[in-house]
Amino acid sequence: MIQISSTNIVQITLWILIGFSIITWTMIFFKSWMIWTINRRNRAYADKFWAASDLGSAAALEQDSSSLGRIAGVGFHALSDVRNNTPTMLELSGDIQSILERSLRQQISKERKNLEQGLSLLASIGSTSPFVGLFGTVWGIMHALQSISEAKSASLDVVAGPIGEALITTAIGIAAAIPAVLAYNFFIRSIKLSEAELEYFATDFLNLAVKAGLKANAGE
Repeated sequence: MIQISSTNIVQITLWILIGFSIITWTMIFFKSWMIWTINRRNRAYADKFWAASDLGSAAALEQDSSSLGRIAGVGFHALSDVRNNTPTMLELSGDIQSILERSLRQQISKERKNLEQGLSLLASIGSTSPFVGLFGTVWGIMHALQSISEAKSASLDVVAGPIGEALITTAIGIAAAIPAVLAYNFFIRSIKLSEAELEYFATDFLNLAVKAGLKANAGE
């Protein structure tokens, strides 16, 4: 039977926790850049959209580079599809306003899912890292007790190494969990704010479409 030393187990635990920490900070930098970029592009599109003279002019704007643009694009396409096609499909069934509202909400849901990518990983790291560190601690203490038993001595030289390794795994486990939990909560709040902005825009778009007679081009 293969014997695995306590030191190897503790070292493996430490490397797992270090890997968790690297993943956490990578996710923090990536998600921060992602949310900042999305918000900047949304602001730029919103400025151009509200500066347009009518919905027809707004429909000519670039729509794929921002969340607000994609929502508007879905709205314009929904209006165009209903106007130009006979509603024989279930997707196009119902009154035009309901179809438009459903399309806008579906796109908001897609944008939210895109923003939430990776958050489950942060949550998992934040919840499991302390327990992984605790596992290393328990294993190290077991090794320390075994060393004391074999040496028949409780001197500092015998127990200092294993106990020190055990405490280090606990510390690194907590150090890996805290940034993950804080980042998760921060990103959840940021996503809720972004989603609220998308909801406000979709509501304004729907109101404008109603005022324009629910046409894809208000100038028609």
